[in-house]
Amino acid sequence: MILRRTVLCLGLAQLIAWGISYYLIGGFGEMIAADLGWSRDLVYGGFALALLVMGLTSPLAGRLIDRHGGRNVMIAGALLNAAGCITLALCHSLPVYYAAWICLGVAMRLTLYDAAFAALARIGGPEARRPIAQITLLGGLASTTFWPVGHFLADHFGWRGALLAYAGFALLTVPLHLAIPNGRYEDLAPREAVQKHRPLAASGRDLVLAGGLYAVITTLTNFLNAGMSAHMIAILTGLGVAASTAVWIATLRGVGQSSARLCEVLFGRRLHPLTLNLLASMLLPFAFIAGLYGGEFGAAAIAFAFLYGASNGIVTITRGTLPLVLFDHRTYGAFVGRLLAPSFVLSATAPLIYAVVIDRFGQAGALYLSIAVAAVTLTAAVLLKSLFTRP
Repeated sequence: MILRRTVLCLGLAQLIAWGISYYLIGGFGEMIAADLGWSRDLVYGGFALALLVMGLTSPLAGRLIDRHGGRNVMIAGALLNAAGCITLALCHSLPVYYAAWICLGVAMRLTLYDAAFAALARIGGPEARRPIAQITLLGGLASTTFWPVGHFLADHFGWRGALLAYAGFALLTVPLHLAIPNGRYEDLAPREAVQKHRPLAASGRDLVLAGGLYAVITTLTNFLNAGMSAHMIAILTGLGVAASTAVWIATLRGVGQSSARLCEVLFGRRLHPLTLNLLASMLLPFAFIAGLYGGEFGAAAIAFAFLYGASNGIVTITRGTLPLVLFDHRTYGAFVGRLLAPSFVLSATAPLIYAVVIDRFGQAGALYLSIAVAAVTLTAAVLLKSLFTRP
């Protein structure tokens, strides 16, 4: 149903799109603040604004993909990514800076995983689980690739030159998105295959319950992801890790993500998405507990980055595959787009909340906050599995 070429092209596009947009602030935030003389809150507030825009545009983006397919929507997002990076590179005032992040917010919603998952669900239906996992393999290496690349470019051309290069990378994703077919699963699959799939949450009550628990899990894991993307390097350096070492340890997050996703692709076919989601949620608290000892033991810092990456990597996959078993795949984009909207809105506050917590309570305070959020996530995952596992 879904060609390998499509999966490969989408995977490469995800690697680039995540690296030049979502992980941009983690690599350049401190440089921008130092160069322009702005406070950390103002600089990271741009990324928060972009996440808020993602939430506001999420339902519309899902409907557009359901109706028109992923190809044109994701190409438009790639062009907006390039425009946002160029505007950011040329900005000298706060209004222009925030305008660039508004542009990037729309671009991220149209190009990152949730758009790609909806595009795959449209053409693959319930058979999209494996392709969804496969495209995340390369996407998981975005921070591992683009944080060092960004630092290298910034060292040679400044952060503005690095962002102009990022705009060029964004344009490279346009031909990759052209590989997405515009057909629908119902038009391409045999009728028996279409009728075979029955969602676990079929009744109105089950839809509300499953949708609510799914929204809690995605909202809290996106909150953690936004906070760690913006502050993981700063947390490590604040704990006492040398700056250059902190950058490379933080890149192990990407290694953990892709390693866990590779294991899922190779061995996870027998695991139900509900079980996989529970196992990933169980890893989260242990990752942040290890982080508390990262300043004293290098191995703990490494475990923090790697375990968090592994857990986040699997949760990202189940964010795409859970709706395939819980809900009707024919309305994947629109329905999941509505459920994801709160996650982007709350994520918009994460960089600022973490910045305030770090300023007032130090890096340990940020990690204790993360442990509490991870515990709530685990509780929701346990409930979802216990309530919707078929005998």
